Formats: sequence, C-alpha cells, structure tokens
Amino acid sequence: MIAQVFNALFRAALVAVLVALPALVLPSASHDGSQIVVLVSIVIALLVFLEYNSAYPSLVEFRYAPPINRLRFGALFLSVAVLSAVCADATSNSTIGAIGAAVARLTGGWLDVPFSPVRLMVLTLPPDAPATLVNTLRDAAGFAYFVSLAIVVVFFLQVHVAGWPARHGAFNVWINLPLFDPTAGSDVVRRLQRHGLINLVLGFLLPFLFPAGVKAASGVIDPMILANAQTLIWVVSLWAILPASMMIRGLAMNRIAQMILQKRQRAYAAAEAEGDDTPAAEESKSRTYQLV
Repeated sequence: MIAQVFNALFRAALVAVLVALPALVLPSASHDGSQIVVLVSIVIALLVFLEYNSAYPSLVEFRYAPPINRLRFGALFLSVAVLSAVCADATSNSTIGAIGAAVARLTGGWLDVPFSPVRLMVLTLPPDAPATLVNTLRDAAGFAYFVSLAIVVVFFLQVHVAGWPARHGAFNVWINLPLFDPTAGSDVVRRLQRHGLINLVLGFLLPFLFPAGVKAASGVIDPMILANAQTLIWVVSLWAILPASMMIRGLAMNRIAQMILQKRQRAYAAAEAEGDDTPAAEESKSRTYQLV
C-alpha cells in the first residue's frame, strides 16, 4: 500500500513537471501565465495520483504492461524539454539550449523533405512569416517527429523481439484496457484487430492531416499563433507524440488479439485431443480457424 502511494506520487510529480516546464523555462512567459500553468499542472497531477493510487483502473490504459506508458511519457517529456530549450536559446545563450537547438536543427534538416509531415507543418505558416519562426518550427517539428518515430520502432522491437507482454507475466485485459469491454459486441479478437488497425492508420495519417487541416482552416485559425513559444512547443509536441501513441496502441492491441487467438487454438487442440465433439466446441473451433 505504501509503495503504491509513493509510486503514484512520483508519477504525479513527473506529470506536474512536464506540464509546467515550458512556462518555467521560457523567459518570455508572464508571471500570471506561469501561475495558471502551475495550477493546471497541480490539477492534472492530482488526477494522475488518484488514478495510480486506485486499486481498480478507470482511464489509464496498460497500467501493468510496461513499457507503453513509459515510452509515451518519456517521448512527450523529451520533446517538450528539448523544444523548451530551443525556444529559450533564442533569447538566452545557454549551453543546454545550444545543444538542444543543434540536435533539433540536425533532425529538422534530415526530415524536412518534400511531402514529409515536417515540410507540411512548416507550410502551415503564411509566406510572410519571419524566417526565424520558420526555422524554429522546422527544427521543432523535425525533432518531435524523430522522437515519435523512435518510440514506435522501440515498441515494435519490444513486441516482435522481446516478446511483449509475455515476459511481464499474464496480461489482464480488464486492468490494462479499462475502456474496452471484451464481452460487448462481436468476437473479442475481431474487435481488437479492428481497433488496432484503426489506431495504426490514424496514427500514420494524422501528422499529414493535421497541417492540411490547419492550412484549410487558416481563415478561422491563425497559424501565427505559433509565434508564441509555449503554443509552438505544445502544438508540435502533441502533433508528433499523440499519433505515435496511437500507433503504439494499435501494435499492442494487435499483439493482444494474436495472444488470445493462440490461446484459443491451443485450447481447441487440447479439446480435440480429448475427443470433445460437442456443438459448442465445434462452433468455437470453426470460428477460430476462420480468424487465421
């Protein structure tokens, strides 16, 4: 019980630091704005503490199936921290900011190719946008998108090389997917596969669709709001990390569906070996082999 409380406090503190980091690092942030951000960070940290201190899950998925949530949080924290350093370096010549700016400039140059999400993100700015803002957005988008690609590759290796989640023991669908009801609707394997495919497709397309949507709605949404450093940090970080998080969820759900299917096939093979020819067993076996 005490370990669970400390674990929840630690996670809540990390989330609070993440939310407040840009406002605390950037010198251009106003005093009142910083206070509002700190208040928001405390509220979000309280929600995280209540979630992880509870014995039963409510919102957070994959609580007991690391490293999904660690990858998601780590990627978002890294993106926000580096982009904060990049934006802060524009006004204060710090060593950390210079290193972050150099890394972001390098990744931005790599990924700023025709028809790439980074190029589309830069094109959301109007033609008369300052060159400094264009370069900052390119570097920020390049670094954040590079981080998003990296965590997807890392989790892909976790699934197909390290055998996630088998090495962490039995996978409990109810605890790790509290918003997914395995007893509702059609066959659970088909539903997991469908949800996984939807998450993978959306995660791949959103980095392309978001800049196109912003450009199409430029009469309603002013792209120059990205001139505000805090807005740029959060928009670019969420634009890159949320789709990657969806792709990770899609990979995880497909993996869970595959595990359930394998377990069914072993159970049906054992039933066949024991001579179970009841109508229910025959119907289950027929339905299982159609999924292969």
